[in-house]
Amino acid sequence: MSETDLRQEFIHAMSRAAATVSVVTTDGSAGRAGVTVSAMTSVSADGDAPTILVCVNEGASAAAPILENGRFAVNVLSSEQQEVADVFASRIAAPGGDKFAVGHWSTLATGAPVLDALASFDCAVQSASLVGTHHVIIGAVRAVRVSEEGSPLIYGMRSYLRAHPA
Repeated sequence: MSETDLRQEFIHAMSRAAATVSVVTTDGSAGRAGVTVSAMTSVSADGDAPTILVCVNEGASAAAPILENGRFAVNVLSSEQQEVADVFASRIAAPGGDKFAVGHWSTLATGAPVLDALASFDCAVQSASLVGTHHVIIGAVRAVRVSEEGSPLIYGMRSYLRAHPA
């Protein structure tokens, strides 16, 4: 199998791995920025602080600010927040050119923008490594906010999906 064929098969197979949709945001001296991601997971609940992992494309406008600011929030979107996902993925234009004009935003411990989302994890960058085209960023969680209402927005099979109880 050629590298091109392997890449295409990999992308096709990964489309079957459904994941929650999150918006990763930051604010600080390097600026306010955010990006939609589906590569986010818990690393550990133990240690000095719980840790979370996000993967951000090196070419994303939010990548450098996240790393330079040293803080970020992972906002897990509800099934009602597809527009937020599309704006931060640059699939649709941001109102007035400001991505943060969609949704209701506040801050927690680090000052990173936190959305009224299904769940938000406010983090300090613990480590970051460039792997291929993506920064793999580990965050030490400093604060958490959880909504008791709603269900997660899911991305799989190259489209948005909604979670339903089995």
